[in-house]
Amino acid sequence: MNWITNYVRPKINSMLGRREVPENLWIKCPETGEMVFHRDLEENKWVIPASGFHMKMPAKARLKDLFDEGVFETLPQPKVAQDPLKFRDSKKYTDRLRDSRAKTEMEDTILAGVGTVEGLKLVAVVHEFAFMGGSLGIAAGEAIIKAFERAIAEKCPLVIFPASGGARMQEGILSLMQLPRTTVAVQMLKEAGLPYIVVLTNPTTGGVTASYAMLGDLHLAEPGAEICFAGKRVIEQTIREKLPEGFQTSEYLMDHGMIDMVIKRHDIPSTLARLLKIMLKKPVDAVKRTVEPEIVVPPAAVPVAASV
Repeated sequence: MNWITNYVRPKINSMLGRREVPENLWIKCPETGEMVFHRDLEENKWVIPASGFHMKMPAKARLKDLFDEGVFETLPQPKVAQDPLKFRDSKKYTDRLRDSRAKTEMEDTILAGVGTVEGLKLVAVVHEFAFMGGSLGIAAGEAIIKAFERAIAEKCPLVIFPASGGARMQEGILSLMQLPRTTVAVQMLKEAGLPYIVVLTNPTTGGVTASYAMLGDLHLAEPGAEICFAGKRVIEQTIREKLPEGFQTSEYLMDHGMIDMVIKRHDIPSTLARLLKIMLKKPVDAVKRTVEPEIVVPPAAVPVAASV
């Protein structure tokens, strides 16, 4: 007989009642298994303090962290057809959209804003991975194109933070058509003589990698980000060989010349500002160096050379 279950528990329940505890108060590090309190993680920009593992960062938080004082103008989401193919798998596409909008409080996967980074005006575009895996559909493609057009009109650079599983299957060929459309937008920005920098985050895969995510003037990446077209397991099953350790990570791609820099999240705003100022031929603020105090040796302390 379990006396705790049969006798004590009803009394405890009657005194304290039943309390619902949110499941996302503690976040588990995928590398070490360490449990981190969600507020500590947010304060550290969604980077695990001990291991340095970069968790996925919400789009709104990323823009707020990027721009000076967290102030920026949000670009409006273009109006497009919501369910052009009347698609349904295990669930209606419209229901999936509704659930994602309630979860993220966003219209679609793309959030774009205009602001300044260390006084330099730019347009930033961010994928929200929590919205259907950051997938690229008609609405996302149109939002990206409008952001490029805004950058051209403002005569300022554009920085994009892709985080996507690729094209959105619920929109079929219409989602694939966003690849050439966004590629044309990239070319328009370059023809205007304006910089285009891509900051690759985890994960950047599929059709997004096959289009605007790999067409930047410079490619930066966060540590440990998965960057590929096809997944590692798919490639191994196709070629029937074991791939190298760390294959398709940002560090591996940098070692093999696919990206230019791997930057920790805390250093991204200052690094972007410095790179963009160089590309725009603007003066870069001099780095403040700590000058060591000059040591003056008293005359009495100077040794006198012995006469020969």
